[in-house]
Amino acid sequence: MNLGRNKKYVSPAKAIALVGISAATIECAKLALSFLPNVEVVTLLTALYGYVFGWLGVCSSVVFVCIEPLIYGINSWVITYFIYWPLVAIVFMLLRRARVRNRWILTASAVGLTVFFGILSSIIDSAIMLGINEYYFKNLIIFYLRGVVFYIVQIACNATLFPILFLYLADKLRLIRRNMRI
Repeated sequence: MNLGRNKKYVSPAKAIALVGISAATIECAKLALSFLPNVEVVTLLTALYGYVFGWLGVCSSVVFVCIEPLIYGINSWVITYFIYWPLVAIVFMLLRRARVRNRWILTASAVGLTVFFGILSSIIDSAIMLGINEYYFKNLIIFYLRGVVFYIVQIACNATLFPILFLYLADKLRLIRRNMRI
């Protein structure tokens, strides 16, 4: 039985280590930039891990989301995170499967997902905090406008980082994947 040379076989130990290290780098990068409001590299790293490592990248985003409430406590944002971050990894995994390597398409995808984050978080926050009633859409608009400055910073951050770093870092992570035989 020659499991080490079979391309379909992934060592469980390597997979667990990769997911753990990926989730840890996302969390550490977020903590390192936490003093700057909404300047973030979580989208970049989550997209990279989904793009390069596929389902293992999706798993790392779920582990990252599980770590977050341990640090910051539980609030409505946890629901948003459990929807959004795995979605980012899945979208970029699908972009890789579609063989998309155009930096502008990848950047537009990241920016579009960031816009979606603002809408999703507003929908969830307004529904949980104020309920769904006859004033729901008015409250939703207020919640969205309340965070629009932060969303603009996130969008600008991703619109800057993705065209500069994404393909370069994806190539470096592919080397790691190849060397790990994952």
